[in-house]
Amino acid sequence: MAVMRYREALNQALREEMEADERVFIMGEDIGVFQGAFKVTQGLLEAFGEKRVRDTPISENTIVGMGVGSAMAGLRPVVEIMTVNFALLAMDQVVNSAASIHYMFGGQARVPLVIRMPQGGGHQLGPTHSHSLEALFLHVPGLLVAVPSTAADAKGLLKAAIQDDNPVIFIEHETLYGQRGEVPENGGPMRFGEAAVRREGTDATVIGISRMAVTAGKAAEKLEAEHEIDVEVIDPRTLRPLDLDTILESVRKTNRAVIVEEGWPHGGVGANLAALIQEQAFDHLDAPVQRVTGADVPMPYSKPLEQAAFPHEEHVVQAVLATFQDL
Repeated sequence: MAVMRYREALNQALREEMEADERVFIMGEDIGVFQGAFKVTQGLLEAFGEKRVRDTPISENTIVGMGVGSAMAGLRPVVEIMTVNFALLAMDQVVNSAASIHYMFGGQARVPLVIRMPQGGGHQLGPTHSHSLEALFLHVPGLLVAVPSTAADAKGLLKAAIQDDNPVIFIEHETLYGQRGEVPENGGPMRFGEAAVRREGTDATVIGISRMAVTAGKAAEKLEAEHEIDVEVIDPRTLRPLDLDTILESVRKTNRAVIVEEGWPHGGVGANLAALIQEQAFDHLDAPVQRVTGADVPMPYSKPLEQAAFPHEEHVVQAVLATFQDL
């Protein structure tokens, strides 16, 4: 398998889908001449021209609205929002149009639209560039939500998102863009709703969202080395649809669950998952479900405060140890 960076895998997915289907085009702020704020669209303007790689004005609601309209007209647009926080400016088009049109028109219209956006803390980009807002989109019926944590998943899920007839919110973590990973050559689209078991274990289940799947893996190694606790790490990869079966199967095996996310605690992805686990696997739990989340504050600019605002592996270690305290 080829080894490439996360951003290169995304670029390859876009390139392959644009080569395969002339209806696929991309648009967003600075994606053409500048080649993207995180260089995901590097080289695509030269390869496909201005008709299919469109730089847009700074107007997120208009960009997404154009995506909705062109998708309804038969094209397959991929919209890039520069950071997840700016997507809030487009929520009317996302929620009231993209997510709803298929239902409002009695199934007569589809919106095969992909909205890509980076998110996450760790780069001192402050509260307008660094939040983790996947829970906002997870809340909306009619949207699919992908949160890939590896280069292989980034490519496979983006190809699937572009080929899907539903609107897809595709959330990339800013810290992962430079991470390298193996990517299958000639790999096709990856199925939505199929979680990855990143590490098999028998003593506790840790479910990591987006970059937190990587953090959970590091915590699992530490728990095994220092505490002889064998942790199973699950990466859901997509939040809608959610592969709840794989999560429940793991929890029923280990009898303990810890959910790790970078987003805020109230109404977050972890809150939803904890409710589902307790509804459907309560009798298998030997301890309350633990959640490790970002701090309940806007993301700080200050480096020490920012580092304190999102979970690190020691927080996951402590949460797993807490599930053993009542024994």
